Amino acid sequence: MQRGILIVIGHPDPSPERLGRALASAYAEAAERAGHIVRKIDLALLDIPLLRTMQEFEHGAIPDSLKEATEAVVWAEHFVFVFPLWLGTVPALLKAFLEQVMRPGTAFAYAAKGEGFAKSLLRGRSARLVVTMGMPATVYRIWFLSHGIAGVRRGILNFVGIRPVRETLFGAVANASEAKRAKWIGQMRVLGERGL
Repeated sequence: MQRGILIVIGHPDPSPERLGRALASAYAEAAERAGHIVRKIDLALLDIPLLRTMQEFEHGAIPDSLKEATEAVVWAEHFVFVFPLWLGTVPALLKAFLEQVMRPGTAFAYAAKGEGFAKSLLRGRSARLVVTMGMPATVYRIWFLSHGIAGVRRGILNFVGIRPVRETLFGAVANASEAKRAKWIGQMRVLGERGL
């Protein structure tokens, strides 16, 4: 089944040798070969202003630099977020991006006074979080309970209706052999082909 897939490359460093960029490219190439429609957003190439007030979050205009990205968020059926783990969670640039594009009117709608919870506007979509990290992935899962990723999954993506949200964690990347990196890239090709 053909899917509209949005790949968000969340590494603030635009260097082409970053592992996350190779993982995202492998996923994208395999997905396109399998007939999926793929769009990519590279956050390192965008101007992403910080939101500083609730008023700005709720009523401010989407910055011109993010209008195309916001349209892609509404368009997508499946999201793939590829990013490094920084201080146990997503880099600030990715968090700033999510705050800008997951706003009221785009990703959710506030309920009328006294009428319960906010309405999720991105229901029926799914996501995958692809995370590279310096520590072994099992340590992050077991000792740290994947806390930073869990916050993104529950507090942002599930809140706006995106589920299921699956995770692919690649740990100890700094010391990984070329064979290990090739294996990870192969995993991403399989996921891309299946649109997962």
